[in-house]
Amino acid sequence: MIPRVHDMGTRTIGLLYYLYGPGTHEEHIDPHLVAAWDSLAPDPGRDPKATYGDLQRLLDQPVMALPASSRPAEHVWHLSVRAAPEDPVLTDEQWADIARRMVAATGIAPEGDDAACRWAAVRHADDHIHIIATVVREDGRQARIRQDGKRSQEEARKIEVDYGLRRLNTGDGTAAKRPTSAERHKAERQGKKRPPREELRETVRHAAAGVAGEQEFFDRLAAAGLLIRQRVAPSGDLLGYKVALPDDRNEDQEPIYYSGSTLAPDLSLPRIRERFSANASGHNRDAATDRSSGSARVSPSTARRKATTAVWQAVLVLDQDDDGQIAAQLAAAGEVLDALAKTSAAHTRSELREAAWAFERASRSHVRAERGHDRALRQAARDLVYGGPVLGRGEDGATTAMLIDMVIFLVTAAAHWHGKKEHAQQAAAARQAAEHLRAAYQSAAPMHLAVLHQRGRRLSQPMQRKQTAFLRQAVPELAEQILAEQGWYALAATLADAESAGHDPAALLAEAAERRELDTAGSISDVLVWRLRRMADLPADASAMPEHASAATEPSATRGSTAQRPEHGNDRSRKSR
Repeated sequence: MIPRVHDMGTRTIGLLYYLYGPGTHEEHIDPHLVAAWDSLAPDPGRDPKATYGDLQRLLDQPVMALPASSRPAEHVWHLSVRAAPEDPVLTDEQWADIARRMVAATGIAPEGDDAACRWAAVRHADDHIHIIATVVREDGRQARIRQDGKRSQEEARKIEVDYGLRRLNTGDGTAAKRPTSAERHKAERQGKKRPPREELRETVRHAAAGVAGEQEFFDRLAAAGLLIRQRVAPSGDLLGYKVALPDDRNEDQEPIYYSGSTLAPDLSLPRIRERFSANASGHNRDAATDRSSGSARVSPSTARRKATTAVWQAVLVLDQDDDGQIAAQLAAAGEVLDALAKTSAAHTRSELREAAWAFERASRSHVRAERGHDRALRQAARDLVYGGPVLGRGEDGATTAMLIDMVIFLVTAAAHWHGKKEHAQQAAAARQAAEHLRAAYQSAAPMHLAVLHQRGRRLSQPMQRKQTAFLRQAVPELAEQILAEQGWYALAATLADAESAGHDPAALLAEAAERRELDTAGSISDVLVWRLRRMADLPADASAMPEHASAATEPSATRGSTAQRPEHGNDRSRKSR
C-alpha cells in the first residue's frame, strides 16, 4: 500500500475535474465516489443529476464561510493511495474503509470528530483511489495535518497487515519519485519497459558514475542521446539542468523535460557537484584527458582489478562506526555498480542492471555523506567507464567475476548497516541487489572456475596432499568444509599457482581468510580463489597461465592424471554464491 501526499492546491473544482475526467491519456475508468464525509454527498460519476460544481460547493462550504481575509490561500489537500502490483483488486467497500482510515490517521477527519474537514474519495482505476479534502474544519479552524505523509505511511503498514497485502517498508523521504499512473499507462501503450522518468534516471546515473566535472557530465548525457536544457543565471552561472528522451513528447509534440532533482534527490546539479568537488585535488581530470591520453586509460581487466581492491577497502570501512564515511562509500558504490552495469558483457548485463537499479535506493539515506572519503570508489567507477565494455571472455571476463564476487560482500555489508540504522527500504534494496549480483556471478564465474577446477583435478595426489596441508595449516576450522566443496579443486590449483609465483600459500591463505567473515559466502572456496588471485597478482583467467605452473616439481607421469579428492571429502554440486 503506497500513500502519497501531493502538493496543496488552490482550486477544488480543478482537482475534481481531473479525478472524474478521462485522465491525461484516457486511463481513468468509471470514476466514482467510494466514500465521503457525508454518505449523501453527490457523486458526479454515478449520479447523472450531480455535477462537479455540486460536490465542489459542499467541500468548500467551510472555507467560504470564513471572511475572505482569513481563508487559506492553499486549502485543497490531496492524497493518493495505491495498492502494490501483486495485491488483489480491492472492492469499493474495502477502498472506502481504507479512505476513512487514512483521513483519520492524517488529521483530516479524526475518528469521532464531528467538526472535522470535509473530504471525498474517488476511484477511477482498479489499483488506487484519490482523496480530496478542504483543510478548513466545520468549526472554522484549520486541520492539524503536520507529518501527514509520515502518518499515512504508518497507517498503510497497518492496512497491509489487516488486509493481507504485500508489506512494504516504511520510507524516509529519500526515495526517488515514482512514475505517475499516467506515465506508466503511456509507457505501456508505447510498448516501453519503463516510463521515461525511470529510463532517464538510469541514464543520468550512468552518466554521473565517476564523472570528474560538469562538462564531462553533460558530454556524457549528450552522448547517451538525451536532450538537455540548462538553467543559467544572468551572471552566466549554471544553476540546474533538465533532460528529456527524444521520443517522449506531449500532445503538442514538445519534448517532456525532467529536472535532475525530480528524477532522484541525488541527481540535482548541486548534489552531482558534491561528487567531484571533493576530488578536485588530484582526481579532477576532464573528459578530454581521458580520451586523448593513453596513459590516463586502463584496460577493462585492470580497471576491474583496481575496482575490486577499492571495493574491498570500502567493505572494511563499513565494518567501522563512522556513519558519514559509510554513507559516502555507499553512494560511491552505487556509481561502481552503474559503471559495471554499463560496461558489462551481454550474459551478465541484465542482472547487473537490475542490481544497480535496486542498489540505487540503498545508496541514499538521511545520513549525510562525507565526500572525499569515496575517492577510491569513484575513481574505480571512472576507470570502469573509460576501460570500456567487455565481451566476457579471457582476463576481462574473469576479472568481472572477481569484481562481482567482492561487490556481493559490499552490498551485503550495506544491508547489514542499513538494518542496524533501521533504514528498512534501503536494507531491503541492498538485499535485492545482492540477489541480482549472485545471479550475475553465476553467469560470469563458472566458465573461468571450470578451468581452475580441471587444473586442480589434474594435480597429482602428492601435490593435492600438499595443498590440503596448506589448507589445514592456514584455516583449520574451515578445512573440512572447504574440502567438501566442489570448488576445492579450483582453490588447490590457485594455491599451487601462488606457490609457483613465489608466495607462501599457507600464509597467503590465512591472510585471505582473516580479512573478513565468510559466513555469507555460498562457496567459501570460490571466495578464497578470487581473493588469492587478486592478492598474489595472479591472472584471473587461469587459462593464460602455463600448465606446469600448477604441477611444478611433479613427475611427468602423473601430469594429466585425474587425482582423487582426499578421503574425507565428497564431490558435491557447487553451492550458489
